[in-house]
Amino acid sequence: MELFEQIAMVLVVFALLGGLLWFAKRRGMASLPLGRRRAGDARLLEVLDRVPLTPQHSLHLVRVSGRVVLIATAPSACSLLDTPISKDSLTALSQDLARVNS
Repeated sequence: MELFEQIAMVLVVFALLGGLLWFAKRRGMASLPLGRRRAGDARLLEVLDRVPLTPQHSLHLVRVSGRVVLIATAPSACSLLDTPISKDSLTALSQDLARVNS
C-alpha cells in the first residue's frame, strides 16, 4: 500500500507543477522554449555557425541585432575577430563552409 501512496503523491506533484506552468504561460510569466517562438518575435541573437578548432577552442559566427560577427572562444577568453561582415561576404563564407562540411 505504501508504494501506491508514493506513486500517487508523485503524480499529484507532477499535476500541480503542470498546472502551475500552464497558469504561468497563460499569464505571460513563463516564456516559450528557445526552439519554439511565436510569430512576430524578433531574434536579437542567433548563432549562424560554430567551427570547433580543438576540444576547448572554437569559432562562432553570430548575428547580433542584424550585424554578423565572428567570435573566437577559449577556456580563458572570448575575442571578437571581425565585425561587421557584409552580406556578400556572408554568402561566400557560407558557401565555403558548406563546401568544407560536405
